[in-house]
Amino acid sequence: MDNDAYVWQRRWTPAVTAAMSDSADLVRTWRVLAADVAPDGKWSDAAPALPALAAAGRPAIMVLRFDGRVDGLRDAEIHARIAALRDSWQRAGIALAGVEIDYDCATSKLPAYTRFLAGLRARLDPSISLSITALPTWLDSPALAALLAIPDESVLQVHAVLSPTRGLFDAKRAQAWLDAYAVQTRKPWRVALPAYGSRVAWDDEGRIAAVESEQPALMPGGRSAELLVTPAEMAAFVSRIEDRRPPGLAGIVWFRLPTRVDARAWSLPTWRAVLARQPLRPALSVSAQAAAGGARDLILANAGDADAALPFAVRLDGACAAADGINGYTLERDGLGIYLRRAQEGLLHAGAQRNIGWIRCEHEPTNLHVQP
Repeated sequence: MDNDAYVWQRRWTPAVTAAMSDSADLVRTWRVLAADVAPDGKWSDAAPALPALAAAGRPAIMVLRFDGRVDGLRDAEIHARIAALRDSWQRAGIALAGVEIDYDCATSKLPAYTRFLAGLRARLDPSISLSITALPTWLDSPALAALLAIPDESVLQVHAVLSPTRGLFDAKRAQAWLDAYAVQTRKPWRVALPAYGSRVAWDDEGRIAAVESEQPALMPGGRSAELLVTPAEMAAFVSRIEDRRPPGLAGIVWFRLPTRVDARAWSLPTWRAVLARQPLRPALSVSAQAAAGGARDLILANAGDADAALPFAVRLDGACAAADGINGYTLERDGLGIYLRRAQEGLLHAGAQRNIGWIRCEHEPTNLHVQP
């Protein structure tokens, strides 16, 4: 299936333009965040670098995102904004393929959303395709079929749609949503799949206090968790839906374009391998390297060509007087001795390494066992 990609960055750094250049050969269309609207109706321009977008050499879809708490979509204002953006994009030499509305509205608002989309479709130039994002929570609504009849295509989001306590992505649930969605629409549609992770923090009352993804966030104390889906899991899911493609499913839209400075996204080489349906071959190992004061640092390395999930545990076979874990690992003991246990899930990029602890032993351990 075709691969599209969301370019969701709000700062177009050299890393963003480099990632677009390095992956344009595998991407059919860029879906670029152009502007978003806060719950109070205030607009914020994402200000993509138009010369860089034009140079990326692929058609682009401008995406307007509306917070799901926005009460109503003001037709004339939105159409005027789209027209101004369209003119500036076309002057920059961008091949504008369409407009996408990203509005995670409540299911009860679907009839009003349908009326808005009908008016927008009538105002848009017929040569400009109209697409929308869709949520699995809409699947049981009798208003969904009428809504999906308006845009030229839709994108079903199956990641980060449930409570963070239930993870970022569930393959079995996503497959059920795809099958149900195919029954609801007669237009071409795509599925949005994740190529990133997030860290979520909760306050003492159990409410979400912060979410850190492509941008650093001030994370409060208390409970937090890393939410991620590994490249291997996602590659297996893609293989299954390509083998048994639901009716109308035209392709995949990846969220989001990874860059070399995006710590919670897959590495660009791994993302390219998944897009090209190539085998993924991570290779994890741990070594003890001399450090100050007679200690040894424990270095976890990935010498493979694909990102790997951090291993659950690393066992030591030597008698050590002192040890500790760092960077997401803690020291534990059981009947077999001491080991480092993963405290937070995460990925180790291909070619990268991480210091996960230190040891001070009478004799250097002869074996450091990685337990997935």
